[in-house]
Amino acid sequence: MIRWIIITVLVVGVGATGIWGYQEHQEKNAILIQAENTYQRAFHDLSYHMDLLHDKLGTTLAMNTRQQISPQLADIWRITSEAHNDVGQLPLALLPFNKTEEFLSNIGEFSYRTAVRDLESEPLSEDEVKILETLYKQAGEIENELRNVQHLVLENNLRWMDVQLALSTNDTQSDNTIIDGFKTVEENVKGYTEGNFGPSLTGTSSENHPYQFINGDDLTEKEALNQAKNLFQVEDDIEITIAKSGEGAEVPVYSASYQADNTHGYLDLSEKGGHPLSLMINREVKEPKISLNEGMENAKKYLEKHNFDDMEIFQSSQYGNYGVYNFLYKQGDVRVYPDAIQIKVALDNGEVLAFSSKDYFRNHQERDIPDAKLTVEDAKEKVNPNVKIQDQNIAVIENDLGEEVLAYVFLGVLGDDTYRIFIDAITGIEAKVEKLKNAELKYKGSV
Repeated sequence: MIRWIIITVLVVGVGATGIWGYQEHQEKNAILIQAENTYQRAFHDLSYHMDLLHDKLGTTLAMNTRQQISPQLADIWRITSEAHNDVGQLPLALLPFNKTEEFLSNIGEFSYRTAVRDLESEPLSEDEVKILETLYKQAGEIENELRNVQHLVLENNLRWMDVQLALSTNDTQSDNTIIDGFKTVEENVKGYTEGNFGPSLTGTSSENHPYQFINGDDLTEKEALNQAKNLFQVEDDIEITIAKSGEGAEVPVYSASYQADNTHGYLDLSEKGGHPLSLMINREVKEPKISLNEGMENAKKYLEKHNFDDMEIFQSSQYGNYGVYNFLYKQGDVRVYPDAIQIKVALDNGEVLAFSSKDYFRNHQERDIPDAKLTVEDAKEKVNPNVKIQDQNIAVIENDLGEEVLAYVFLGVLGDDTYRIFIDAITGIEAKVEKLKNAELKYKGSV
């Protein structure tokens, strides 16, 4: 009897120890996963901010009026601060990265010092314009190096925790792609001397307005399920999970999701009217079999099928195996930038993988659009004379103050870059300037 009691106690003890060890292991894994996610987010944020910084510097070069240059330089200062913060969250304390941080500091200092002065009485000098041109070129080189590292990280599923381990153990012999990539960035930045520095889709809505175009009858859960299947474009046998938003939501929605093989789908559908607000499908996208233009046709059909009328394509880009398309609502002959919809299409089979209509439903309405006071020729005179204009149209855009204004939109080239320039059709003020992305570069190992 005593023997069985001892055996029972030992079994319970071993079991308890196993459970405790398992919990410890799970907690340790949770901490490691959280740290890895933090590092991944900081790195991808840094890549994004360097992309944005490069574009903002190029946009400043294309501007022609003090009213726009000052806030643009202030925005550059803000972005460099955010990039600094991203670097500070990476496990690079043991890796010399001071030249890159110094480069960001110099950009921030130059842009802030220039933005706060009165550019009306003391405009940018020729030397300062040359400084901006140099910064633009150098930011582009850093952007490309970071994008190369980013591509390798994603393609090879590299872990930042391995970077931290390699740095802390001084394992310089191991082949660590991330460390090598950052060393390359640092080496390139060393050539940028202190003497060089001296002393968002533009026009769309940047404000989170309340939704003002959500209309129709409330959907039942069954109706929402049918609508979700239609939007996901899946067979009836695919199981879809539906959940209703809780109290206090900005707009009541049904959230739908499904998982089939290696495909995951997620959708937000307004309870009133069943309007699709956002959709995202994650799956492996294989080699392109259709063109960017064919993908655009699929995106158009998707919009028409789901009752988005009078939408016009105004921008398309290819990123690897995807096509990304921006559509605008058109009222008469006037494009309406705040009423925008974005769609991502897989170029292997033409499937819509992502869709966002939140801007459209926040802003859409029939507008009382005023007549332009300037002719298109008058507006052209307001554009930087160094920009070669290639196309033009008229549109309603949202300015930096969140106000809708009628503007002439000019597509032009300066150097090797293309810009979209907005001239207020009533006042003649240069309302906005946007640098367009060049064709997506293919990095080492990309297809």
